[in-house]
Formats: sequence, structure tokens, C-alpha cells
Amino acid sequence: MILTKSERMELQQQVSARNGRADTARRARLILLLADGHTWADIRAKLDCSDSFIDLWSKRFSADRLAGLFSRHAGRERYKVTDRIEARVLARTTKHKPADGSTHWSTRKLAAELGGGISHMAVARIWTKHGIKPHRLEGYLASNDPDFETKAADVIGLYMNPPQHAAVFCVDEKTAIQALDRKDPVLPLSPGRAERHGFEYYRHGTLSLYAAFNTRTGEVLGKTAVRHTSAEFVAFLTDIVANQPKGKEIHVIADNLSAHKTKLVAAFLEAHPTVHMHFTPTYSSWLNQVELWFAKIERDVIARGVFTSLTDLKRKLMRYIRHYNTQPKPVKWKYFDPSKRITPESIVTVH
Repeated sequence: MILTKSERMELQQQVSARNGRADTARRARLILLLADGHTWADIRAKLDCSDSFIDLWSKRFSADRLAGLFSRHAGRERYKVTDRIEARVLARTTKHKPADGSTHWSTRKLAAELGGGISHMAVARIWTKHGIKPHRLEGYLASNDPDFETKAADVIGLYMNPPQHAAVFCVDEKTAIQALDRKDPVLPLSPGRAERHGFEYYRHGTLSLYAAFNTRTGEVLGKTAVRHTSAEFVAFLTDIVANQPKGKEIHVIADNLSAHKTKLVAAFLEAHPTVHMHFTPTYSSWLNQVELWFAKIERDVIARGVFTSLTDLKRKLMRYIRHYNTQPKPVKWKYFDPSKRITPESIVTVH
């Protein structure tokens, strides 16, 4: 094998190229080894190749020189998904269930069901193209309140345009917070390893947390109680009144829990004419901003907390509230389009 100066330079450049293809560099190295007089046995050892590989590319180089080293068949043509195949996949996915009783399709199950040479990767590409995710499941809850729009407008109006010189509180209770103490020691976080809790635990009882979220400042007034009755709710309303200047108008947003609508509550409202109750629509407690704060304390304190007693649980909940109130953050709500009529589909966005 005799090379010209320009051929040798080109082949050496292909061998040393950092961004080139590995198969191109391998073929270039083969020709250089042949030109340097190496035997096929040496080349097999150096390139880890077969005699057929050496024979094929040496003949191509002899016939076409450098042009013969380019692969003539880089790979097979990508499987073409026709509109007819897409329609079959989408119809089967959305209108039928697997024959084995499964609740949803997988790519392999559907490909086997359809046959006709349709691969599971073709199914996956079609699903991706049309945004279909059979493995995902989302829940929803529709309100059946006939006065949904009126009640929602009342609550959101307090958020967006609260009365002047009045305080607006979102009030609710987080019930049955368990004081769980781990039986085994907690293994702390370390590099490459998450914090670990033992499976077994002691249960020291439950507490209810009452919270009033000030929609203007974001501050939270909290109180724990062992029981969860209308009496505790009225007592918490009394605390809210006591924490505001005398005679100040107070608007309380609450859900439709039975404990919020008893004779005790009615008597309290009659005795305190400056307090006004506003109830969210049925099955729409998500309109209550305090639910967002409850989700925060659940993540930060309760979900992974270790509590040695009810007293310890109460202490840690109230400590969190005190620290939160040093830098409170109100919730910003806005309509997609305030000029439109309120509908269940487009009420608010939360930021």
C-alpha cells in the first residue's frame, strides 16, 4: 500500500481529529498501518478487527482512494410513521383498554396489540407528539354549589379590593396532626445519601392547628387545640378580635365546615357586629389562601417532623409560626382577565 504525501496527511488528520467519527478514524488508521508494512495479524491485534474488515476497506481504498473510506450505508432509514398509523395508535390509546385488565397502556403493550410492524418506540414518538401520557393520572373536584359565582366573587373581591380600614383573614383548621416519634434514630443527611427515618414510630396523639392568614400582610395568627369543635372555633375567633384594634371591621373567610355554622358561631357574630363571615363555595376551599400556608407548614415542619409528645408538637408548630411572622409574605392573586365574568374555569391564578 503506497500513499501520496497528501493522502498520508489527510489520513493522519482523520486519526487525530478529536471531533471526528470513531469509525472514520479506525479506517484511516488501518490504511496507515498497511502503508507502514504491518501484517494483517498485527493490524488485527492493534485495531481489534477481523480479516474481512481489513479486506473490505483495503480494497475500497485501492479502488477509490480516500473517497472509498466513506461509509456508503450509514444506517437504515428511520421508520416512517404515517397518518394512518398515528390514527390507529391514538384511537386504540384513547378509546380502548388493554385486554389483560390493566388500567392503562404501556408502549410495549400497545405495540404488541397493534402488530403490523409498529414498534414500541414508534408508539412512544406518537404519544410524545400528541402529548398523551397514559401513565399519568390527575384528580379533580367539581363544585356543585348553585351560588358558586356569587360566593367566589365575594371571596376574591376581598383579596383584590379589600375594604378600607378593615382586616381580612383567611381562617381554617388543620385537624388531626399526629405527634409521631420515630422508634429508631434518624440517620442524618450526608453526601450521596438522603436523610433516613425508621419505619416504626410511636404515636403520642393528635392536635388541631387553627390559623388566621392576614391577606394584606401575610402574617399568621395560630393556635393549637386538642379538640376540634365549634367551641374551639369561636374561641379562635375571639383571639382574632382581641388582636385587632377595638371596633375595627374584620372579614373572615372560611369553608363550609359544620363547626363554622353552629348556633355558637351565630351568637358570637351577633355579639360582635364588626366581624363578618364569608364562606367559600362548596368543595372550593382552595379559594381560601390559608390552605396555601397549611401546605407550607406541612412541608417544612409536619411531614418529616419527629415529635416526642403533644407538647413538643405544639412548641415546634408555634415556633415555626413566630419565625414565619418575622418575614411574612402575602399571596398575590389576579384574574386572567378581570373584565370577564367569573367562571369556574378561569377564576384566579396564584403566584
